Amino acid sequence: MKHDSQDLVQLFQHCFADRYNTRLVGGGAEPIYLPADGENPMHRIVFTRDYFRSALHEIAHWCVAGAERRKLVDFGYWYAPDGRTAEQQAAFEQVEVKPQALEWLFCAAADHAFCVSLDNLSGETTDPAPFKRRVVEQVQTYLHEGIPERPACFIDALLNHYRPDGGLDPAAFTLDRL
Repeated sequence: MKHDSQDLVQLFQHCFADRYNTRLVGGGAEPIYLPADGENPMHRIVFTRDYFRSALHEIAHWCVAGAERRKLVDFGYWYAPDGRTAEQQAAFEQVEVKPQALEWLFCAAADHAFCVSLDNLSGETTDPAPFKRRVVEQVQTYLHEGIPERPACFIDALLNHYRPDGGLDPAAFTLDRL
């Protein structure tokens, strides 16, 4: 199946536009979340160019952000670009566990490849294994204890669109699959 980011735009709109006054927008040079303002009555999740995975990743961040964070540009998070120190990388990984766990679930629902992103190609070398383990653990927690409402709604939409007879199997989310 072809993975077109415009399908994600439509699925997101169907799930969330009315209830959360939020839309998914492609074509960005860099991803960013922009709350509604005087010129734009809707909140916007902007993903990079037309990259399918960028859209899924940014939706995952939106799904993790609470109501107050959704009032802030980029949810009020800091972002240190590529080239982070080991300490900065650890802080990055701490806030990335839940979004990347959701992104993996979204990818699985859309039958699209997933790999964790450490997003620090030119920074200090760190061991990716602990981060990968935390992502796997978070996915398993979601699958066994329940996926929150917004990501669950989007997963259902993805499954209905990409894998109408499929589901998410906890056995598919293991460390050896990353």
